[in-house]
Amino acid sequence: MNQIDIEPEEDYNDLAKREGQESTHTQDENPRAATNKRKLTPKFLLASFPPSLILAYQSFGVVYGDLSTSPLYVYRSIFIGKLQDHQNSETILGAFSLIFWTLTLIPLLKYVIIMLSADDSGEGGTFALYSLLCRHGKFSLLPNQQAADEELSSYKYGSSGQSSSSAAMKRFIEKHKKFRTGLLLVVLMGAGMVIGDGVITPAMSVLSSVSGLDAAQKRIPNGAVQFISCVILVGLFALQHCGTHKVGFLFAPVVLIWLVSIFAIGIYNVIKWNPKAVFALSPHYIIKFFKQTGKDGWISLGGVLLSITGTEAMFADLGHFSASSIRIAFVFLVYPCLVMQYMGQAAYLSKNISSIPNSFYDSIPGSVFWPMFVIATLAAIVASQAIISATFSIVKQCSALGCFPRVKVVHTSKQIYGQIYIPEINWILMILTLAVAVGFPDITTIGNAYGLAVMSVMFITTFLMALVMVIVWQRSSILAITFLVFFWFIEAAYLSAAYVKITQGGWVSLVLSLFFMSLMFVWHYGTRRKYNFDLHNKVPLKWILGLGPSLGIVRVPGIGLIYSELATGVPPIFSHFVTNLPAFHNVLVFVCVKSVPVPYVSPEERFLIGRICPRPYRMYRCIVRYGYKDMQGDDGNFENQLIQSIAEFIQMESVEPRFSSPDALSYDGRMAVVSASRTFESVSSLIVSEVEECGDSNFDSIRSSKSSTLRSLSLGHDEENPRVRRRQVRFSVPENIGIDPCVKEELLDLIEAKESGVAYIMGHSYVKARRSSSFLKKLVIDFGYSFLRKNCRGPAVALHIPHISLIEVGMIYHV
Repeated sequence: MNQIDIEPEEDYNDLAKREGQESTHTQDENPRAATNKRKLTPKFLLASFPPSLILAYQSFGVVYGDLSTSPLYVYRSIFIGKLQDHQNSETILGAFSLIFWTLTLIPLLKYVIIMLSADDSGEGGTFALYSLLCRHGKFSLLPNQQAADEELSSYKYGSSGQSSSSAAMKRFIEKHKKFRTGLLLVVLMGAGMVIGDGVITPAMSVLSSVSGLDAAQKRIPNGAVQFISCVILVGLFALQHCGTHKVGFLFAPVVLIWLVSIFAIGIYNVIKWNPKAVFALSPHYIIKFFKQTGKDGWISLGGVLLSITGTEAMFADLGHFSASSIRIAFVFLVYPCLVMQYMGQAAYLSKNISSIPNSFYDSIPGSVFWPMFVIATLAAIVASQAIISATFSIVKQCSALGCFPRVKVVHTSKQIYGQIYIPEINWILMILTLAVAVGFPDITTIGNAYGLAVMSVMFITTFLMALVMVIVWQRSSILAITFLVFFWFIEAAYLSAAYVKITQGGWVSLVLSLFFMSLMFVWHYGTRRKYNFDLHNKVPLKWILGLGPSLGIVRVPGIGLIYSELATGVPPIFSHFVTNLPAFHNVLVFVCVKSVPVPYVSPEERFLIGRICPRPYRMYRCIVRYGYKDMQGDDGNFENQLIQSIAEFIQMESVEPRFSSPDALSYDGRMAVVSASRTFESVSSLIVSEVEECGDSNFDSIRSSKSSTLRSLSLGHDEENPRVRRRQVRFSVPENIGIDPCVKEELLDLIEAKESGVAYIMGHSYVKARRSSSFLKKLVIDFGYSFLRKNCRGPAVALHIPHISLIEVGMIYHV
């Protein structure tokens, strides 16, 4: 595996500060050149604006596309079914009053004012709330937590004290495994709904915008709308590999033009058709609406909730922007534009009731119809882009926390962590979206599925937020219960109306969410059972000590990196290695790549280094820690960083008292944080030099190996591939008379082993259910989990391990 260092994303305050320093320095040398640089540097121009305003502008192209295109289909979805018998001006104004107060209470009050404050180090979304809860309590079902994880700088959140209600609730959840399992299922259900939303939203948005052709051309051929929509959808998914940063930035002006346009059309319709529509802002019209419509009005809430689709994106995409920028964009532009557009449609429909089936396009003045049609289509594409990007993010978070099979993650931006592209998920989404667009040409049917997915995610978010208030924020239980009851009462009304329409299309989102939730839970269950098997069958340290420093076999030059999921102890597969391999490397390093419940781990805190046995055994442990938003890449420098980290640990061990215990059994568990981002010159234990060589970084250790077979393979590779010039790192021990002889000897052995070659050793595991297991467990493990393992990316590929240096030993796990 190779390690990549990631610099934190710069905000525009730091950017402006650095640009100012650069300009000042240049001005001292050449004032005219500094002036020209200041004029021509795009970053300086961006830095001249407040950072929140710049991020607010960019958020329009990513966050608000879905929410701002809701006016295309809301009124049509409300006045469908039995509510067609109540189509009059009073019920239309009552529907607008419902829309207005829904926009005010849920997006504005719940999300903008409350939810945006519940970030996880700047990250939002369902899994961000879950990671906060897991950091403040032992709620995770995977027992790989370590005390050292709690010392991460990004781990700390909130006050250190604990209220009585918080402590009681935390103890209750930690004590009952069923509640922790239930909490995980709730989170996975929310994640499944988001993925299902990623299937339905593109179909709903594009079909709604293209349906304007029906309004313009009454004799359009049957299926033309579906055909054009499918072409647009295929093009949209085909462009995903370009990266959301390009699409989002380029389409931000589209959403801005769209919002301003619908705001102007709304004012025009109110003034021309019914200025009294402004009085419908009063909640009194809601009471009149339900008095006239009764049960039919309650069922119509499934259409009203479509006015807030895309609201969850404000919280889920928080990591790309900032809370202040999202608040500014929503309060000062999105909210007033949407309110005015819905008011304008209500004013128009109150005088043109027959136009309800195509309310948006009919309410547009004829002179601007085609420009608005083009803008609406582009805005619908932006709306689809937002939820597709959110789906990629949620899949990556699930995968990082062991809840989704390993997939290929392509980072499309070096500056913004969250902008990723997942090919497998992209094509699966495209196929499912096309199936929905073709199989359900009726937009109302798709809208029923759409509303069910959106409101289910909001319902789950409210529950998790109440837990965060008590356990994380240390607020009183009364406040959390008040929040829960108030918003659950509102959301339950909409959710119940959406569930009534399960047979009318709502089943689509339910089936999709249950499918993805089952897939994630099966993977998590199998991963957890495999980890527990390793945990309970660890190789006893006394057995290793009994073998002696030679481990009972021949120790040959080189370094063996043994990959394991265990954070402590020696995995049982090590005994298979010793049994099946006639020789082993002089230096053994047990490498564990683990995810911790934080968004990011700084490079300075990424490596934990320790020793497993006494010094003569030359056995070490390295834990590489990543956050669920971190980018695990390949920069060809992992081996060098590892050697430097171990060397620094050896030096640290010789001078610090806490590592000097003579008890051999206490070695495993004593670990130190060793910075992985030090420059070569800053390493005190070794002298590091760089020389230019030609070749591929994956074959460094092969070329220097003493094995003639490996060297011949390397030469064959060099002949087939063009050789490029690069910098090769060489290590040496300083001639320091003060260094301990044992330490110097160990460092020399480490350098010699590195020069002899590095091998990556993994277990090729087969997971089977025990014979005594129940039928359901055998079905989950032997068929579900095994199928997913065979068809997902292998661990060696996911960890960027060079194939030519890989050694695999098979082992069967009976869990």
